[in-house]
Amino acid sequence: MTTINRKTNETNITIELNLYGTGQANINTGVPFLDHMLDQIARHGLMDLSVKCDGDTHIDDHHSVEDIGITLGQAFAKAAGNKAGFTRYGHAFVPLDEALSRVVLDLSGRPGLEMNVSFTRAMIGTFDVDLIAEFFQGFVNHALITLHIDNLKGTNSHHQAETIFKAFGRALRMAVTLDERQVGVIPSTKGSL
Repeated sequence: MTTINRKTNETNITIELNLYGTGQANINTGVPFLDHMLDQIARHGLMDLSVKCDGDTHIDDHHSVEDIGITLGQAFAKAAGNKAGFTRYGHAFVPLDEALSRVVLDLSGRPGLEMNVSFTRAMIGTFDVDLIAEFFQGFVNHALITLHIDNLKGTNSHHQAETIFKAFGRALRMAVTLDERQVGVIPSTKGSL
């Protein structure tokens, strides 16, 4: 289990992450829709995840969502270590009713986010959909991965978001799967990721 604590003037976050768990989640971010999405990452990624955030949500949810992405990225990077034996690449297509998303990622050691999503409305309940990109940008910057997110179709913003987070969890799960043909080998011709 990897634990990261991150405290700023805007947020106080503790994350515990086990990349090879059973999908157990204990999430309390102060942002209910984000709690739901983080639960999807844990369950579909088969990672055990605990997230506790005390943030300045009286201002808005931005700082909490972005900082949780940053902290989760830090936890992922620490848990992944040198990535020896990993499959390295992951991808998933996930549908939910009319919505369909594709997520493809590379544990490359280079942060990059390509996100092509046209949400059909700006808010999901009280949650601003712009914050989804902030979450993933924070994650990739600190996990040092390349991440492509494409929502291929959908008319319901909740469904669009949920397919993205489920696919992200499944793609991460694939990428950290140990490849029995590369035991102890860093999956790069450079010798490091």
